[in-house]
Amino acid sequence: MKVYLDASVLVALVTDDALTARADTFLRATRPEMIVSDLASAECSSALARRCRMGELSMQDTHSAFQMLDAWTSMHAQRVALGAADLRRAEALVRRLDLHLRTPDALNIAIAERTGGTMATFDVKLAAAARSLGLPLAAA
Repeated sequence: MKVYLDASVLVALVTDDALTARADTFLRATRPEMIVSDLASAECSSALARRCRMGELSMQDTHSAFQMLDAWTSMHAQRVALGAADLRRAEALVRRLDLHLRTPDALNIAIAERTGGTMATFDVKLAAAARSLGLPLAAA
């Protein structure tokens, strides 16, 4: 099974937070072929930097998390780039007003669709939109 990991799952994998055990359990139980986009990695990095700015992570812990993200994705995941077709699909999804999507979430859905991956996310709104589009969701 191919699984597209969004930033919420990546953050849980490289930090010690409320969802870390859930992410670890999911990946150990399913052992999927993991897909991580450049977008998801950038969003994860942004979330880590925000936690540092807010004083939730020290600078040292943040740099360690960045290193862990890079090492983990290079060893365990297929890294995929964001493409022009992903941007066009995301724009179409954002224009579907019933989905209530922001651009980053629409891009994650577009990339998951393109790669044929099941979506793994802890984001309830993203999961609901993916589900309504018929995108398979992993029980993470």
